[in-house]
Amino acid sequence: MEFVDGGFGPQSFEAGTDFGDFVVWRQDDLPAYHLAVTVDDAAMGITEVVRGADLLRSTARQLLLFGALGQPAPRYHHCPLMTDERGVRLAKRHEALSLRSLRQQGVPPDALRKGWAIELSQCHQALR
Repeated sequence: MEFVDGGFGPQSFEAGTDFGDFVVWRQDDLPAYHLAVTVDDAAMGITEVVRGADLLRSTARQLLLFGALGQPAPRYHHCPLMTDERGVRLAKRHEALSLRSLRQQGVPPDALRKGWAIELSQCHQALR
């Protein structure tokens, strides 16, 4: 599976090597994530998707599903993830630093904007 990502350029993934089989229908009789987002994007006529770089491999799976469903795929742009000082991505499941806790510590919004300026500018360019 090959595609050109708006943020990371040419991408190439091989099913069976870069990722294995993936669930499309769950045991509780509901569509799994990859099928659900692919069908939703197709039904809504989504033409562009901007999301985090951690989902590059998921894009390859979803492109396979778009092809299997005979639906046009959107263009993708993946942005670098925001990370803490140790390089760990900011996520609630990791009890990451939140904007609320930064405000409580007295960190001014300008300081955050300066620290994240590069990552945000790359994502903003994808939307232009």
